[in-house]
Amino acid sequence: MRLLLVQASERLRAALAKGLRKEGYTVDVAADGNEGLWFATHHAYDVIILDLMLPGMDGLSLLGKVRQQGGERGDVHVLILTARDTTDDRVKGLRSGADDYLVKPFAFEELLARVQALTRRRYNVKKPALVVGDIVLDTVGRRAMRDGVAIDLSAREYALLEFLALRRGQVLSRSDIEANLYDEQAELMMNAMDVTICSSRSKIDSPNGPSLIQTRRGIGYVLEDPNQPAAPAAAQGQTCARSSGV
Repeated sequence: MRLLLVQASERLRAALAKGLRKEGYTVDVAADGNEGLWFATHHAYDVIILDLMLPGMDGLSLLGKVRQQGGERGDVHVLILTARDTTDDRVKGLRSGADDYLVKPFAFEELLARVQALTRRRYNVKKPALVVGDIVLDTVGRRAMRDGVAIDLSAREYALLEFLALRRGQVLSRSDIEANLYDEQAELMMNAMDVTICSSRSKIDSPNGPSLIQTRRGIGYVLEDPNQPAAPAAAQGQTCARSSGV
């Protein structure tokens, strides 16, 4: 999941970005409203965490410009994170288009829970568990399980599976996946995503069974329940060798 953090305080910005990345999120950061608007205009995000008292352009003005955009970028969920704590401030923020409002000081665990809730809401998911085949993704604990036993996934592998699971049945291009797994600071190896897909398959797929992560040659990848009717064999791409062909 890709987040945009627009926060004036350098210390808080660095701490939140570090904590969210540790939880497996892809995070872009902006120190002022103009920079934040540039990110929000040029990238699609699951959630924007927005300070109100920003240099360059205040948070409510930025929020208004984001909402003026069409499509997915204008519909992004926005969590206001601010020291402004009066009822009037909260009402103004929510009526301006924010989806949630959190006042400083705050506990990181509460911020994380609110981000998780907004992400589920974005994909019309009510329950914190996503089930695909015999795999259960715990979006709160950010782990995958089979028969109640945790699967040893890296943060990047889990992020890949959650991204695909929230869009289950939708074929996603390499560029869409990379944009949600890697932020602006990431230096990508040429086959970084292929390695992540290959390692994820090796951990979640049943021996000798079909892969949950299917390849659609020339198009992208899709997460499917292997118990459902399978795609034509030429399109499935169940091996790691095939995964590099998209």
